[in-house]
Amino acid sequence: MKRNLLTIALPKGKLLPESLALLSGVGLDCDEVREDSRKLLFEIPEGEAQVIICRPTDIPTYVEYGAADVGFVGKDTLLEENKDVAELLDLRYGFCRFVVAMPAGKTPPRLADGGYDLSVLNHQRVATKFPRVAQTFFSDLGMQVTPIKLHGNIELAPRVGLAEMIVDIVSTGATLRQNKLAEVAPILEATTRMVANRVSLRMKYERIQNLADALREQVQRGTAARLSDLPGGKGERV
Repeated sequence: MKRNLLTIALPKGKLLPESLALLSGVGLDCDEVREDSRKLLFEIPEGEAQVIICRPTDIPTYVEYGAADVGFVGKDTLLEENKDVAELLDLRYGFCRFVVAMPAGKTPPRLADGGYDLSVLNHQRVATKFPRVAQTFFSDLGMQVTPIKLHGNIELAPRVGLAEMIVDIVSTGATLRQNKLAEVAPILEATTRMVANRVSLRMKYERIQNLADALREQVQRGTAARLSDLPGGKGERV
């Protein structure tokens, strides 16, 4: 393996197509990179780079230990994995929200400001794929909860008595509604981020910074184009 290659870790799944589009937009030929290929490592000779395809939750680990110089990963994964990596850029896609949700008929009392009184959830159980995020959120409120880590079917947990509530990521909220769950508190919003290995950032600073700058321009152009499609045009918000 060539030591001078810039290694870029990209996530499998729904974030991969837009990740590849961004890299292609800054001049890296990613035509051969395919998730359905048996290959997991793809060289891009013209760009003196290589792309590795990983599970999203593994990308912070690959980057922290230097197996990848940079990676694209959701902020949700960064917060949960809590690895020692440098966050360089918000790529502004893969938007999702962390929320607390409960069965619609068992929500806490309302407060004067319209929110829910979460204090009644103290010492309750919360089912989640993100126990660190959940624990941090409730700890910041001065509350103690018992996170129960699940890998799927989070919405089922309150319905069968495994937990009183869930912490999960949502896009439209349709899955919550289908499972008769109601959002009782927002936690944070998350998008895809570019991260770098801290040693690589020093040793390959110019290459990594040039890539980050080019990607930033791509992201800004994409944002401007979306705004120009709003009623009023020319990027005017209405």
